[in-house]
Amino acid sequence: MKAHLTRQASIAWGLVLATILLGWFGRDLAKALDARWLVKVPSSWDIPFSTYISAAMTWLVEEAAIGPVSFTGATRAVAWLLEQPYELALNLLAHGFTLGTGPQAQVLLPAASWIAVTAAVIALGHYCRSWGLAALVGACFAYLAVFGQWDSAMVTLASVLIAVPIGAGGGLLAGIWAYRHPIGERILSPILDLMQTIPIFAYLVPILFMFGFGPVSALVATIIYATPPMIRITIMALKSVDPEIRDFGRMAGTTRRQLMWRVLVPSASQSLMVGVNQVIMLTLNMVIIASMIGAGGLGFDVLAALRRLDIGAGFEAGIAIVVLAIAVDRLSQAFAERMGQVHHAAAGPWAARHKRTVLVLSLLAVTWVLGRFSPLLLDYPASQTITTGAFWNDAVKYLNVNYFDVFEAVKVFFLQWFLLPVKKTLLGIPWPWAIAMLTLLGWRAGGWKLAALCGAMSALIAVSGLWAKAMVTVYLCGASVILATLIGVPLGVLAALNRRAGIAINLLIDTLQTLPSFVYLIPVVMLFRVGDFTAMIAIVLYALAPAVRYAAHGVRSVSGELIEAGLVSGCTKWQLLRLVRLPMALPEILLGINQTIMLALSMLVITALVGTRDLGQEVYIALTKADTGRGLVAGLAIAFIAIIADRLVNAGARGARIRFGLES
Repeated sequence: MKAHLTRQASIAWGLVLATILLGWFGRDLAKALDARWLVKVPSSWDIPFSTYISAAMTWLVEEAAIGPVSFTGATRAVAWLLEQPYELALNLLAHGFTLGTGPQAQVLLPAASWIAVTAAVIALGHYCRSWGLAALVGACFAYLAVFGQWDSAMVTLASVLIAVPIGAGGGLLAGIWAYRHPIGERILSPILDLMQTIPIFAYLVPILFMFGFGPVSALVATIIYATPPMIRITIMALKSVDPEIRDFGRMAGTTRRQLMWRVLVPSASQSLMVGVNQVIMLTLNMVIIASMIGAGGLGFDVLAALRRLDIGAGFEAGIAIVVLAIAVDRLSQAFAERMGQVHHAAAGPWAARHKRTVLVLSLLAVTWVLGRFSPLLLDYPASQTITTGAFWNDAVKYLNVNYFDVFEAVKVFFLQWFLLPVKKTLLGIPWPWAIAMLTLLGWRAGGWKLAALCGAMSALIAVSGLWAKAMVTVYLCGASVILATLIGVPLGVLAALNRRAGIAINLLIDTLQTLPSFVYLIPVVMLFRVGDFTAMIAIVLYALAPAVRYAAHGVRSVSGELIEAGLVSGCTKWQLLRLVRLPMALPEILLGINQTIMLALSMLVITALVGTRDLGQEVYIALTKADTGRGLVAGLAIAFIAIIADRLVNAGARGARIRFGLES
């Protein structure tokens, strides 16, 4: 057995070494053999998927119709339906209600006062949990006013107020359908996989084509992006309802509809609110990207600051998104907890039972009336706002002036000794060899089905004409994931073994996870300029959290009996870590690396803004040219890379669990 394992290990290492050597010398070998097709897929083999998709989209928009209703008419109807509530929320929170357009427009009713909105969230916080939560969310909204971010924040909040109910409601209905019909789950599962692995930017291109440039397109993209988690959580929550509750409902004589809406959904309400919370957070995560196709608000402020490299303004708007996200997140979590509790209805007239609502409505009316005489009651005075932009700009300027040589030395070191060798090796691997190795790896990790999946998806990337850019994507993502793992796993182990260090590391990771992905680009661009190194730093910062959290969870989850056995055997702390804790935590660490890969791939399109030349750049160019086919093909290629990595790492993690007896 030992000899068999040794032979297998020797073969595996031999193949790895052969792949590295082929990658390093592949181009020279192909040149010497006069077989350049080995490293560059012949263009005559390309299948013009992008042309087919673009033609299909053109037909869909210009000719497709069901009876008298054209596809364009249907999209316009959807846009109109979305626009009405959005305009209402936008006017109420940001613009006010006006009559007429342009300079002649007359204000009929101003936007809700910052005082009334802040009072409303304070009342909501008190209703959902306590005065403590009320103070927290009140402070968050006061921050937006005092730091001059109120107007943009209200535009963003209007988008959230429309996108979240539609995303959560649509996800709930789709999840219920999939729960009732097993075939529905089988249909939805691969669609959700694709939706969650295709880069967000790829959504924007066809949506822009169908709905045009504007806030409605941004709303549609946000809803599509934020809905999949709600569908998955709905299916899981309904399945996890206690069978006794389900049986009790049936015995009580409920119909199928009554069983669902009066028994199962209320029983699963607490889990369902977790899904709503996820929809809210993804909606806020989307605000910057959606600003590229017409959404205004804080996302547009961050994007505009990034384009003119104004680090101060970018940080201010980015922090405002974080503050808004904290307030909405805490409120939704508290509301979910309240949904799971039993509350007795108070007696008395409506006004007595809804004192908070009466108070907020009264405050709103008073500020509207008195605001005509005192603008302070409607808008926070601009002269009293505080800005931190100059501080951030001065800080970056100081670092650049005093530590420019250090930053350049670090950048050159990583480029010369890490990034460029990895890039040369990956781009030099003959593509038939790469496809064969992926197929072999799939067969070894998960059998013939995974082998077929890996082989088919990698072959499709090759014949799409995007093989070279796909390899650049793998290089940038792979280098970032290696660095994130080398930093994240030791941090996770330290967080698990040392309580004080764990508190500090968790605080750091919480901060990194709350910042919008675009915000990472601003400081690294200012310090390291544009290029692959800058992109790698931004990706590592964005994708570091799962590596840390899963490693910490894995080390903490090691059985106490195993630790005790190790101590009894005389292991030192280092031996205990190396021989017991880390091997047993390996499945969790692999899952963390899997999530790190997914986050790194989702960040690639954003890093296209700093000059990378990968599939992310292809998607970004397609967006700027409204080229649907080009954007979707590049997006699907990224999704294929993500699916291959996800399946291989998951199969590896399962194999590790089986080896350690954690799974049969």
